[in-house]
Amino acid sequence: MSRVKQVVDWALADGLYVVLNVHHDSWQWISKMPTDHDNVLARFNATWTQISSTFRDEPRMLLFESVNEPVFDNATDAQKTQLLNELNTSFHKIVRSSGGGNTDRLLVLPTQAGTPSQPLMDDLSTTIGALRDSNLVATVHYYSWYPFSVNIAGGTRYDDAAQKDLTDAFARMRDTFVARGIPVYVGEYGLLGFPDHNHPDRIERGEALKYYEHLGYAARQAGVTTALWDPGTWAYLNRDTLKWTDPELFAWIKSSWTTRSGTTSFDNVFVPKSSPITAQTLTLNANGTSFQGLWHGNTELVRGRDYTVSGNQLTLTADALTRLTGDRNYGVNATIQARFSKGLPWKIHVTTYDTPQQANATGTSNSLPIPTQFRGDQLATMAAKYADGSNAGPSDWTSYQEFNVSFTPGYANNTITLTDKFLGSLRDGAPVTLTFHFYSGAKITYHVTKSGTSVTGSTS
Repeated sequence: MSRVKQVVDWALADGLYVVLNVHHDSWQWISKMPTDHDNVLARFNATWTQISSTFRDEPRMLLFESVNEPVFDNATDAQKTQLLNELNTSFHKIVRSSGGGNTDRLLVLPTQAGTPSQPLMDDLSTTIGALRDSNLVATVHYYSWYPFSVNIAGGTRYDDAAQKDLTDAFARMRDTFVARGIPVYVGEYGLLGFPDHNHPDRIERGEALKYYEHLGYAARQAGVTTALWDPGTWAYLNRDTLKWTDPELFAWIKSSWTTRSGTTSFDNVFVPKSSPITAQTLTLNANGTSFQGLWHGNTELVRGRDYTVSGNQLTLTADALTRLTGDRNYGVNATIQARFSKGLPWKIHVTTYDTPQQANATGTSNSLPIPTQFRGDQLATMAAKYADGSNAGPSDWTSYQEFNVSFTPGYANNTITLTDKFLGSLRDGAPVTLTFHFYSGAKITYHVTKSGTSVTGSTS
């Protein structure tokens, strides 16, 4: 406890707000409350009695949160609602009765698992209303629409479904709490599969930037406070250097706090090397700004010659793409910027590609590296089906398996590796057809069969 107080005091001295909660306790022992009610409640109460006593005279910039992402094992929905209400109410009573600065300290109360669904927020609203305390804060977490957040079930783009999930979630926060005078703290937000410095990004970069930009805007509109959750290994901030690991990403996050930025339907224009260059069209997403033009470095491209705009359709001409692709080596040949009246410029990468090519392979149930010549393209997802049409893989509710969990590309060594988790889930002796989808729109099929601990892969 003295160590916790030391760290809290350091943070407060540096002008930071601090939220102190019981965190992994939620699944380590609090989750057992349905079958061990009295012991769990006693331990929870003892914990908060000690915390309240230790921190009773701390300044108001220290907030208490009852429990992080509470879950309850083997309980009905009604039981879960009752148990969380009991914990939140007990927490409130203990802290308030401890005196000192705790008599009016901001106390943060969560929904079940931090989920911002309407029923769970309604439950929390009922609890907060019954406590009749103007210094209570509702908290939820937001990690986007699940298929997009981890790239599964075809969630490769920040599309209408992902955007609607975010818009609806923040509207619910506003209507359920903010409109009734209850502040909301989104105590964690991010993407569950991004960033990952140990693997290729499962979320395409431009699509991730769109999400972070949209979230900052939606939070401002709803009137809620947010905290970017850093999952460790310095995903966002290097604690040794105090530098952002991805300054461009942070610039987009920071910009969203005050304004909007325009984007396009994708951040790559794919130009096939094996065929003549033709004009390419993207959709402009102005996001309340106005499109100002295209730049290549410090050179402004000429409207009418290099590109045209019709409504929200931005078309790069064949002549401009011919110039930008240069010698047409595979990969990104040029990066141009779409600039808008407000916010940050949007990068568009002009990329030469051809349909990727694969070769036969052998491996074990631990790993099957498939030789893959990417030829400038980028892997989006992989679908897997048995001959009878049923889904193959550990996520058998969808044919599109999870990126970096069932498969992962190795661009440096020209492979796509099927993992032990994917291979271990396959039926023995049952051929599986894989379909690899690439961001250019290219698709290639591959065939895999597991026999005991051996796995073979073929292009036909």
